[in-house]
Amino acid sequence: MFVCRGFCIAPALLKGEPIPMSIAELPVDKTDELKIVKDATCTFCGCVCDDMELTVEGNKITKAKNACVLGKSWFFNHHIEDSPEATIAGQPVPFEEAVEKAADILLAATYPITYGLSDTTSEAQRVAIAITDWIGGTIDTTTSVCHGPSGMAFQGVGEVTCSLGEIKNRADFVLFWGCNPAEGHPRHFTRYSLMPKGQFLPNGRKDRTAVLIDVRKTKTARAMDYYLQLKPRSDFELAWALRGIAAGVEVDPDIEQITGIPLDMLEDLVSKMKEAKFGVIMFGMGLTMTRGKHINTEAVLALARDMNKYTRFAAKPLRGHGNVTGADNIVAWSTGYPFGVNLNRGYPRFNPGEFTTSDTLARGEADAALIIASDPMSNFSNPAREHLSKIPTVVLDPKLSETAKIATVAFTSATYGINTPGTVYRMDDVPIPLRPAFESPYRSDQTILTAIETRIREKQLAAL
Repeated sequence: MFVCRGFCIAPALLKGEPIPMSIAELPVDKTDELKIVKDATCTFCGCVCDDMELTVEGNKITKAKNACVLGKSWFFNHHIEDSPEATIAGQPVPFEEAVEKAADILLAATYPITYGLSDTTSEAQRVAIAITDWIGGTIDTTTSVCHGPSGMAFQGVGEVTCSLGEIKNRADFVLFWGCNPAEGHPRHFTRYSLMPKGQFLPNGRKDRTAVLIDVRKTKTARAMDYYLQLKPRSDFELAWALRGIAAGVEVDPDIEQITGIPLDMLEDLVSKMKEAKFGVIMFGMGLTMTRGKHINTEAVLALARDMNKYTRFAAKPLRGHGNVTGADNIVAWSTGYPFGVNLNRGYPRFNPGEFTTSDTLARGEADAALIIASDPMSNFSNPAREHLSKIPTVVLDPKLSETAKIATVAFTSATYGINTPGTVYRMDDVPIPLRPAFESPYRSDQTILTAIETRIREKQLAAL
């Protein structure tokens, strides 16, 4: 697959059609009229629960029926920032002036980078990719610092996959590996994986066997039937031991010294996996952010694949941000790769470690940055943050983040899902529509990015 300089990404722009306006540009409703928003979507985590019932009074959400503790915090703590719509070097400026400056920065760069995208709509993600394509930059998502190894593993061994709906209705064996959904995804148990009654699981939790493999006993362990405490940095060895047992290979009893789990427990686990009618492995960053990284994930994906010789088995990552799965999907179907994609040569090149943002910044290679809905100044390495603070940056964020504070050009944007409509992808790659609760005086990410893209194209065409 190749990128065609925005041809497939921004057809409306090339046809000369009007740029769609955002709901954020409509007048803000300042009345205290009570409004109920049904089937609203929570974009806090990758579960993207779309059964919220929000009670809205003016510009504040006062009730969030069906929301978990994290979702309630997301909805109740949301408020409209009293910030300038746009700033240059920290000083308020008209929106058009900021767009002009942003376009100049990105066009003047030799090695521009685009980063973030996990907390915005898929429509905005498309435009961000188009901008990166037009300027010959590098596009990267927050996946590169969390489930990036999983993306590499998918390309290496493939993925036996399923939807969360299939897990709810069919999975009678659920194995959680290196994750803690009880705290990170509170409704995962009750809505998808453990508690709900399904079409083929009429008794809900009683029809399921649940297992946790992790290096420490988290709150998730309390909800499990079996907990296997793994020695740190031995995920790869454990996965291959399970594959060997499943295949009938004699495994050395010394595996207990390596993994901390006795061989007879591993044999019992494989036996239960084979007896399942439909099994699933849900894995988290405990697998991807330890020794082995992508080969850990490859081993677990291969284990799920192997189990299909005996029964139906799938493997899915537990994703964090509300639309990080969407970012991977949109970048992948636009370029052929999920993250860390360089477009400088007119076609996409994928090489984690070379084109991922934390690395390009730490090596001092990037000379301009477009940061969308993320805050690398709060979590990147010191060398990466130091270099980011020295180069011109364009930042889009609803809040005054640490990255927005050092931005050359900063745009205050509307919050996706709460203030703006659009599309996000659930952790199982299912697209979910957003139903906003109330409007914002600020523009959406999509509107801001479309304005920047339009100005970039005007300047490029004028230079021909």
